[in-house]
Amino acid sequence: TSNHPLYGKSRNLRFLAEFEAEPQRPPVYHQPYRKKGFHLEMIRENIRNIAIIAHVDHGKTTLVNEMLKQGGVFRENQQVADRVMDNNAIEKERGITILAKNTSMYYKDVKINVVDTPGHADFGGEVERVLKMVDGVLLLIDSFEGPMPQTRFVLQHALALGLPVIIVINKMDRPDARCEEVYNEAFDLMIDLGADESQLDTPVVYASARAGTATLDPNEPSSDLRPLFETILQYIPAPKGDPDAPAQMLISTIDYNEFVGRIGIGRITRGTLKLNSMATRCNNLNPDLHENFRLSSLFAFEGLKRVPVESASMGEIVAVTGIEDIMIGDTICAPDAVDPLPFVKITEPTVAMTFSVNDSPFAGREGTYVTSRHLRARLMRELQTDVSLRVEETDSADSFRVSGRGELHLSVLIENMRRQGYEFQVSKPEVLFHYDENGNKLEPMEKMVADVPSEYAGAVIEKIGRRRGVLDNMTGTDRVRLEFTVPSRGLFGYRSEFMTDTRGEGVMSAVFDHYEPYKGDIPHRNVGALVSTETGDAVMYGLFYAQDRGTLFCGPNTAVYTGMIVGQNARQGDIDVNVCRQKHLTSIRNAAGAETAMKLTSMRTLTLEECLEFIDDDELLEITPKSLRMRKRVLETELRKKLAAKKRAEANN
Repeated sequence: TSNHPLYGKSRNLRFLAEFEAEPQRPPVYHQPYRKKGFHLEMIRENIRNIAIIAHVDHGKTTLVNEMLKQGGVFRENQQVADRVMDNNAIEKERGITILAKNTSMYYKDVKINVVDTPGHADFGGEVERVLKMVDGVLLLIDSFEGPMPQTRFVLQHALALGLPVIIVINKMDRPDARCEEVYNEAFDLMIDLGADESQLDTPVVYASARAGTATLDPNEPSSDLRPLFETILQYIPAPKGDPDAPAQMLISTIDYNEFVGRIGIGRITRGTLKLNSMATRCNNLNPDLHENFRLSSLFAFEGLKRVPVESASMGEIVAVTGIEDIMIGDTICAPDAVDPLPFVKITEPTVAMTFSVNDSPFAGREGTYVTSRHLRARLMRELQTDVSLRVEETDSADSFRVSGRGELHLSVLIENMRRQGYEFQVSKPEVLFHYDENGNKLEPMEKMVADVPSEYAGAVIEKIGRRRGVLDNMTGTDRVRLEFTVPSRGLFGYRSEFMTDTRGEGVMSAVFDHYEPYKGDIPHRNVGALVSTETGDAVMYGLFYAQDRGTLFCGPNTAVYTGMIVGQNARQGDIDVNVCRQKHLTSIRNAAGAETAMKLTSMRTLTLEECLEFIDDDELLEITPKSLRMRKRVLETELRKKLAAKKRAEANN
């Protein structure tokens, strides 16, 4: 294993020696070891609570899949889908984890509660809040990519809470794996983030989540995940608390069921919760909140299911119902011992958009929920489960300012809403600026890492430089890793440009890092739009002659209206085109084959994220359950030209 100067082979060799003998499982509760207030803390040895954290695509959900299989959750002959924890439709389609989810499995009569977390930085709020439910984390790192921006982000929060970390080098069977180097990089990262001595004294496990194997020595392959389970039992501390004290539980996650309403999920920190008993809801940030209610149902997690139980004691992660407006951060206590627990501070949003009622000529044709009342109710409902989201009222009753952690965060909300039948329109994403005590404008900066072939590194460095980014580090030969500090607004619309510059071979990711003084103007879009001048159905004749101007976004028989964006201009500035134009009929019949067949050679269908990247300040994106339409804020062609001329005159003066 590693020959790191501060951490060598001895630790893993010691773990290997300890695993040779089967450890005897201790009793459920250890003797009291410390007095805390009026209660005695005890250790519950038959439970472990862990979270799996990592950068996106490093294998968290795949590892949980294999842990469930080898933990006896599934039958031996049972067909199990890949990434069974990703049960949301968007998660399955995009292959990413969006919501943190709870599950459990058993190993040697010890119940291991596992929380699978998202890897994208935009859903970092999910990671921050579930860390309050666990006693330790598994930090997954790709054996080739090594620590990435989101790795730093999630590890920083875990270390700040004092949680022990087990480093898992995943994908060790990759032909380009560099396990030893990656472990040294991870250890250096822990030192850089200020890990204490106990956190640095951590084992490392080498795994292949897809193959379902783990080992403490990469030169001695294993056939299962037993070394990983053993490491969890030995290194992750058991829950501590007094099972006989008055009950106390912090709500870290909210779920919803149309039959029972809101469901609060969290860990019992002390005492025992019993079905149909009275409890009090309180909150550390709201001293006046004392609401009594009856626990109408109580569930424990067994595999992928929630199992009804009569009672649950200290250390268990459970789900409860019985109160309509229970919120994340609330504490459930015994009525005679109201003691709210502090909740983790969630990182503030960095990107905002305006959600408004659709007022286009096609409004109300495809959506079920189209009014401002419906839009407001849906956004407020999202606030109850997403702690990273902010919704503010505006001067208009038909518009709402929605702030989130990034474009992906807001685009997933938009996609969920359109699938539920909502119809609305959104503005271009914009960053949220802060101001210091002297009134200076500060903007969010992101740490961006790009892995690209060496021949494309120059193009990436040049483009990021134009977007006010700074190159911090550059390593590698054939394939280069570039590390930048770049303004968040500089990355708007860059991902598609990055894929073009690297011929689809580049990989990039970014995560919010800090605020810096405003860096100056950044051009958002260096091309214009093709704007329709007529309302009707696009026809082949009009589209064929419009495609000479640039790239089309719609095909024949697509319904368009005046002011709708139907394509991208090859140059700067907007061009008005008539895609509804038809060929004039004459009395002369052409000879057979005289007319050349018309074909569209430059047509492109944009995704939701690509539409959000494309639109400019004077444009909107119309969202319906069936369509995505980009449009100008001012639809009338002549009025738009007058306003543009007025704006140019003011700029010249």
